[in-house]
Amino acid sequence: MSHPDFRLNLRPLGTPRGVSSVVGPHGVGASPGDKKSKNKSIRGKKKSVFETYMSKEDVSEGLKRGTLIQGVLRINPKKFHEAFIPSPDGDRDIFIDGVVARNRALNGDLVVVKLLPEEQWKVIKPESNDKETEGAYELDLPEELCGSHLLQQPVKGYNDSPDVIIEAQFEDSDPEDGHGSTQNVLVDGVKKPSVCVHDKGKEDADAPVTKDESTSTSQDPRALPEKSLQRSAKVVYILEKKHYRAATGFLKLLADKNSELFRKYALFSPSDHRVPRIYVPLKDCPQDFVTRPQDYANTLFICRIVDWKEDSNFALGQLSKSLGQAGEIEPETEGILTEYGVDFSDFSSEVLDCLPQGLPWTIPPEEFSKRRDLRKDCIFTIDPSTARDLDDALSCKPLADGNFEVGVHIADVSYFVPEGSPLDKVAAERATSVYLVQKVIPMLPRVLCEELCSLHPMTDKLTFSVIWTLTPEGKILGEWFGRTIIRSCTKLSYEHAQSMIESPNEKIPEKELPPISPEHTSEEVHRAVLNLHGIAKELRKQRFVDGALRLDQLKLAFTLDHETGLPQGCHIYEYRDSNKLVEEFMLLANMAVAHKTHRTFPERALLRRHPPPQTKMLNDLVEFCEQLGLPMDFSSAGALNKSLTTTFGDDKYSLARKEVLTNMCSRPMQMALYFCSGMLQDQTQFRHYALNVPLYTHFTSPIRRFADVLVHRLLAAALGCGELPDLEPETLQKQADHCNDRRMASKRVQELSTGLFFAVLVKESGPLESEAMVLGVLNQAFDVLVLRYGVQKRIYCNALPLRSYHFQKVGKKPELTLVWEPEDTDLEPVQQVVTIFSLVEVVLQAETTALKYSAVLKRPGTEGLLSQQDGEQPDASVAGDPG
Repeated sequence: MSHPDFRLNLRPLGTPRGVSSVVGPHGVGASPGDKKSKNKSIRGKKKSVFETYMSKEDVSEGLKRGTLIQGVLRINPKKFHEAFIPSPDGDRDIFIDGVVARNRALNGDLVVVKLLPEEQWKVIKPESNDKETEGAYELDLPEELCGSHLLQQPVKGYNDSPDVIIEAQFEDSDPEDGHGSTQNVLVDGVKKPSVCVHDKGKEDADAPVTKDESTSTSQDPRALPEKSLQRSAKVVYILEKKHYRAATGFLKLLADKNSELFRKYALFSPSDHRVPRIYVPLKDCPQDFVTRPQDYANTLFICRIVDWKEDSNFALGQLSKSLGQAGEIEPETEGILTEYGVDFSDFSSEVLDCLPQGLPWTIPPEEFSKRRDLRKDCIFTIDPSTARDLDDALSCKPLADGNFEVGVHIADVSYFVPEGSPLDKVAAERATSVYLVQKVIPMLPRVLCEELCSLHPMTDKLTFSVIWTLTPEGKILGEWFGRTIIRSCTKLSYEHAQSMIESPNEKIPEKELPPISPEHTSEEVHRAVLNLHGIAKELRKQRFVDGALRLDQLKLAFTLDHETGLPQGCHIYEYRDSNKLVEEFMLLANMAVAHKTHRTFPERALLRRHPPPQTKMLNDLVEFCEQLGLPMDFSSAGALNKSLTTTFGDDKYSLARKEVLTNMCSRPMQMALYFCSGMLQDQTQFRHYALNVPLYTHFTSPIRRFADVLVHRLLAAALGCGELPDLEPETLQKQADHCNDRRMASKRVQELSTGLFFAVLVKESGPLESEAMVLGVLNQAFDVLVLRYGVQKRIYCNALPLRSYHFQKVGKKPELTLVWEPEDTDLEPVQQVVTIFSLVEVVLQAETTALKYSAVLKRPGTEGLLSQQDGEQPDASVAGDPG
């Protein structure tokens, strides 16, 4: 999916991307199904571009024998001829070079590959100063790593060069994660953003792709040291088409007006360069498209691929719809949702009929006899101020012996979602709510998310609770699980809870607090918050002593104009003690439920594992830190956490260095995954690396995650108050896989939504100035982390008013010396040395193409360009709550 910044990359017709030699008679491939294709006359039949797929039987046999390898295909969004699949042994990725070798597979597909002979493997020159040995890596930091529980928009600065496409794996922002990171490749031994460097940063996306300068196939690779080879392969089968085969892009006429094709087809040019160009029948196009193509030059369309034949460079597709003008928020958003297969349609009447009819709904009398009645307890929610789907509440009752009874109370969504019902099926299919900057695409109908289940204050609600007896130090003395009924006494925002924590001995004025039910006082709520905060601090401290890891990265929150919906400003989201308080108890509940369900159903527990980092990428990072003389210990999650928290001071420069290093450390991290315990034999693989615990699951957000609904059903069965879900381990694993896929898609969509709004902000309010820290140096450009906004950008030397620039390595450290053209001819030129961890000032500015912006370096010693820094406004109207 192209990053919104780069969606408007209108390219001239020419050689299909990544195919330099196999083209049809007029620079386009043979038509799909076009009987009169001219290259037919060469040998009486069309020449195949792609190999025929292997048979299912041969694939199955090859995978068993180990002669074939399967994996998820990642296409480098910045060099679309490069693709990769992970190596099964955790070593360097396997390289797939070019469209032909990809054999019609698209990004994200589960493919089977066959290794090429060793003489065709990719050669990596050790001395190259812009080498790229891994594919743009889309990673996924598990929520526990980043702690943006209930962040309004789960965001992270996306890494976007001026002329390429970005996407990132990501998950919902709850205690386990909160930002995705972006594609990264090895450059100078450092994982970082990759991009082709073009003159003055211009794109030439359709020029025939030549081999990288950093790779060479001219000499016999076997004569080179082994570490400079990367195994290469070709795709022989697609096991599962995970890519949705939908793309947004632009319509064009074919270049050759005299060809047979011209009368039948238009060319659809996807914004995402990793998707092939597509022939669409002219009958699908607007009626006046052929006579007035210029009227549609800036119109975004959605197209679906229906076929891609062996003898055609281009796929065959159907035009689904016209979205509207490129560069506008709603058309762009709809395009993003469609490309990632997010169902944003209204719920059908069949689904809505599954819900209680007629509101307000009241709890049936028989439920009171089946549940523990907690309505008199002081229970409250803590959420973002704008949240409407409140699925978790907390309570903390002091006991006579100095200990506490602490409860986590979660909306009992499974009560309203009968297994096997149309509602259950649609929730299972959607699998997650999707949080965009401006709105939420809910997993369940709004009446359920925001009314029936949401734990609004002063109303009776059905809940599933975990209640512990805890010492003030957070030691568990007792534990109880069960279905309950609560009546929340107030809805606190994070700001309310934070002010209570910061004023432990002062009474907070009533006017500064939300309404509190008459049965409880503001003092009682204040005391409960302080007690929870005290226990949470102890729990948190102990977690890190026990070896947990935290990689907090900068996250953006937007302020939106109430009338236009356009972004007015943005700021880095602050993660404070009130967020941490909620996070600790959600983690505690998730771990408790994981142990309970696994103890009762060792073969059928739905758990969440987090594999350790990728070895190859981690080793490269270790080497890099050694070169820079950074005392980092990567031996375990806890050791890495300790290194990050103790290596750096708290002055501005040290904090910026920590930010950059945290960013680098996030890159070898793998995705956290749902799985069924009965389908994984080795219990050591159940572990959660970031949390450093043996068992973990998701229980605390059933309004927005289907995995949690399944876990609720399992817990109910374990407690004897519900039927065991009718799922064999294989079926449960399939559902877990689907939840993983949809979660990844929703994270990408969330990031792209953030990218879209940030690009609009730069266009509407820019230029934006910020300090930035250099995180990678190439021979003609360098990458920076823009500290004010948490975005990564590449700065090109040839886009700056330089007299000259010079790249060199000092020891193993890359360095660029910039010689600035003096503004006054009488002055000497200013020299500026750029190396990793240099602090520089940058300006983000919009380009002429909609939704595209670039970063330039400010001339050293010049005054600020902006009198008023953007983004200082308070957080205003933002949508939704992924908590």
